[in-house]
Amino acid sequence: MPRMTEEGSTQSVHPARRSILLETTWESISEPGAYVERGSGDLYRIPKEALIPGASPAIVKESRGSSALLKISDDPFVTTFKARLLCAQHNVEANF
Repeated sequence: MPRMTEEGSTQSVHPARRSILLETTWESISEPGAYVERGSGDLYRIPKEALIPGASPAIVKESRGSSALLKISDDPFVTTFKARLLCAQHNVEANF
């Protein structure tokens, strides 16, 4: 909303759009992309080749606890700088 001052009008700067990161589990990953594990802050890059049905899994993670993943980009090869920036914008602590 514009505000009038003696010098003229000013306008607050608000983000044009807000996005919410998709949260998923390891078993539910069906799309390539860059994912950050919520608990550890580790970055996982999942290329489309890793999701081919019947192929040997490229990523295997075993854990006693469940871990939630946040999809930060559709591009599995997003730059590390941009991945960190996306984490910061969504209050996710990055560990990479």
